[in-house]
Amino acid sequence: MVRHTGDSYDDKAQRYAETIDTKPFTVFYERPAFMSLLPPLNDLHVLDVGCGTGWYAEYLVEQGAAVTAFDLNREFVALTDDRVGGRVDVRQADLADGLPFVGDGTIDLVIAPLVMHYLREWRPAFEEFRRVLKPDGLFVFSTHHPYTDLGLSKTGNYFGVELLEDEWDVGPVRFFRRPLTDMCTDLSAAGFVIERLLEPTPVAEFEVVDSATYDRLMERPMRLMIRARAE
Repeated sequence: MVRHTGDSYDDKAQRYAETIDTKPFTVFYERPAFMSLLPPLNDLHVLDVGCGTGWYAEYLVEQGAAVTAFDLNREFVALTDDRVGGRVDVRQADLADGLPFVGDGTIDLVIAPLVMHYLREWRPAFEEFRRVLKPDGLFVFSTHHPYTDLGLSKTGNYFGVELLEDEWDVGPVRFFRRPLTDMCTDLSAAGFVIERLLEPTPVAEFEVVDSATYDRLMERPMRLMIRARAE
């Protein structure tokens, strides 16, 4: 069984890194919405799950957080390490294997921006996040919106968990889609209470640079973001 599709980036990490920080979709849609769910970061210990090119790790540490970051992809780990210049504990690790390098109750905030949809099973990861979080710690994540990804489905079954493939500007990428009910059920079973659920819309600047995509995002969601608190 495929545990995750992290190998989708094995030959794409550098190409992905060259454009991701300047894309209007990133700058005027994904990141503003995600950051709106974050608490004040000064003096927090944050776990950055799937750190990618290191943008969030850099942002977190510049806001006064102590950061532990990891990614499955070796190139992403190197890119993050170069970007943060030793200010962050950066590791290569597979989320599907748990978090043996993080102690119980040592983390204030876990972030997983656009990571979870590469995993087949979410509940074991959620349980690990709950284990490492302090009481009342926060977990913030973003993922593909299940309604939007249904358009890629071969079965058309909204309530199924399905492996999909899409052609991006960097090449083909594989990921899983699942219904919102499954996401919420797994969060609850792992010991989380949802504080906010966000179907983001773009900021106004997006319309100036790409009005067609802006109009589309104002009519249908492409991302789903959740802020949950450890019970």
